[in-house]
Amino acid sequence: MRYRRNYVVGGCYFFTVVTAGRRPWLGKARHVDLLRAAFRNVRSRHPFAIEAMVVLPDHLHAIWTLPPADGDYSLRWRLIKSDVSRRIGSVKRLWQPRFWEHTIRDEIDFTRHMDYIHYNPVKHGLAAAPYEWPHSSFAHCVRQGHYLPDWGRAGPPNIPAGVGHE
Repeated sequence: MRYRRNYVVGGCYFFTVVTAGRRPWLGKARHVDLLRAAFRNVRSRHPFAIEAMVVLPDHLHAIWTLPPADGDYSLRWRLIKSDVSRRIGSVKRLWQPRFWEHTIRDEIDFTRHMDYIHYNPVKHGLAAAPYEWPHSSFAHCVRQGHYLPDWGRAGPPNIPAGVGHE
């Protein structure tokens, strides 16, 4: 069976991108810096809004909104992955060949996926609370008023089963 991607012009999407073999190379701060540089580079030529993001040692999650006249998120991921690979200069394959995407359907779906992203470091035992994880948009979302600073410290948020794994 062949997977068909859902391209929506100006769409909003949740993504999961995984390192090859789940190797934790994104656990190095300098590699996260190179990933950030790749995002800046690609966004300068192919704009998109990053609504939320978290980078973990072996994978990342993000929510993007594409411009009104554009629906090509695959091009952006290809360019980001190749830019990072070029910057690191590794002879090993760094990324799994594909990525997972989910089209955000409405505000509730958006909120659930944003919560999933920001709670992910806690779920994986990398932090006691979302605000403790440095490679996340959580602090930005707190400044924007989306979360209280201690959100997620008292326990997992109510994220329905399947969110992040559609």
